[in-house]
Amino acid sequence: MSSHLQPRLPLALQQVQRLVFGAGSLAAATDHLRAIGVARPFVVATRSSRNHAASLHPGACIDSSISREPTLEDFHRLLHQVQGFSPDAIVGIGGGSALDVAKLLAALATGRQSLAEVWGIGNLAARELPLFCIPTTSGTGSEVSPNSILLDESAPAKRAVISPHLVPDAAFIDPELTVTVPPHITAATGIDAMTHCIEAYANNFAHPMVDTWALDGIRHIAGHLVTAVRAPEDLDARTHLALGSLYGGLCLGPVNTAAVHALSYPLGSRHHLAHGHANAVLLPHVLRFNLSAAPQRYAAIALALGAAACGSATDTAHAGISQLWRMMEATGLEMRLSALGVAEREIPSLAAEGLAITRLMRNNPRSITQQEAESIYRAAYHGREEELTQHCE
Repeated sequence: MSSHLQPRLPLALQQVQRLVFGAGSLAAATDHLRAIGVARPFVVATRSSRNHAASLHPGACIDSSISREPTLEDFHRLLHQVQGFSPDAIVGIGGGSALDVAKLLAALATGRQSLAEVWGIGNLAARELPLFCIPTTSGTGSEVSPNSILLDESAPAKRAVISPHLVPDAAFIDPELTVTVPPHITAATGIDAMTHCIEAYANNFAHPMVDTWALDGIRHIAGHLVTAVRAPEDLDARTHLALGSLYGGLCLGPVNTAAVHALSYPLGSRHHLAHGHANAVLLPHVLRFNLSAAPQRYAAIALALGAAACGSATDTAHAGISQLWRMMEATGLEMRLSALGVAEREIPSLAAEGLAITRLMRNNPRSITQQEAESIYRAAYHGREEELTQHCE
């Protein structure tokens, strides 16, 4: 481990009580709800997962209105439905948006605390309703994390609730549910999951226990993302992505992410750029900026990405950035902010908003000034730079 990244001990791991992984896990969720006596579950689903949701329980109340990153308005509308239905459990099935809302509904349905009281880290006192999560994308890792993110459209800004009480009681990860995910969403969510792993490994609070998940997650995703994008029904590739996403989610609680995520949030809140896509656009530029602070760490990441070892850790790390570029370009993601509706004049304010997310920026292995954050955004605005491809080619 690099001397710049000393482990914070002791490390607290808050895990789901029951974790089921593999093809056919949706049926295991149905069996589990029946076995523990759930009679009236409220199910938060996406439109694409409604048929799966309908198979879970005959007594379920299903809402499938979540079709984007969830807002405060979405949450309060669903909270009103939940309180009228009086469920005995909450189930989230879908992408991270549905799961994040489900987690907060399970925590706040009783009305003992309001959403305004629980923003931030550790402010949620308890969760009284049982909570079960079933992801249908391979990206957020929300099914095993203590995090929930909502968009405050009045700001606009993304706001987080982080608490061990948001870790679900059980998670059922069925790669078969992901084969219908469109290629561009597969690409964006896959890069999001990979970024969880990369930022957990190169992190001021990196820890040997989490390192194992992080590097293995990178390997699973890097080795199979392009295949899943090009051959969506390839269940083997989908299984590897689901496993990598799971590992990324397990990294979020004990270590969390860093500058890539912090700087990506304003792109989502202002321009509604998909979270994973925003991460993808920024990722190579943040890695290049951070490289000098932890070259050994970034060299290990490069090898996990599939890059060849070079003469030095720094050269190997640069080769990893080039490998990352090739992979993301192969997925078809647009990698220029200039082509995604972002105006160059916005860069100073975007940088200021990203730097203000201190709960993530403090994790970054290299501190970032306002001027440096603007430089990162400008690099992302223009896209790939040739110097990123000059190492170990």
